[in-house]
Amino acid sequence: MPAPDISDSEWSVMEALWERAPQTASEVTRTLKPTMKWAENTVRTLLTRLVEKGALKTDANTSGTRTYLPAVKREACVRAESDSFLQRVFQGAAKPLLIHFAQNSKLTPEEVKELKKLLDQSLDR
Repeated sequence: MPAPDISDSEWSVMEALWERAPQTASEVTRTLKPTMKWAENTVRTLLTRLVEKGALKTDANTSGTRTYLPAVKREACVRAESDSFLQRVFQGAAKPLLIHFAQNSKLTPEEVKELKKLLDQSLDR
């Protein structure tokens, strides 16, 4: 199954659950409260949407409390978002993307070395 298309707000909820799962809606709200200031109803709406999209699954314990946990891996969603960005902004061409980031990012010497190594490995494939 391909990774679902998730909004920025939904991404915040997913990050909380990728970090620690399962969680109840109340726990997710507490996790996000310091940065998002969302009411629990907002979080519940986002959780429901994510379940409908197949990004989350639910589990109810014996007391009837519903918990949420990711149904997709973070890496799959990152890959899908990256592919979407590459298509939208760079018409699917990796070279202009790499040139843009190389020219406009403040890369450390270690990061440059790591990128060179990755590019060299891609030539070997």
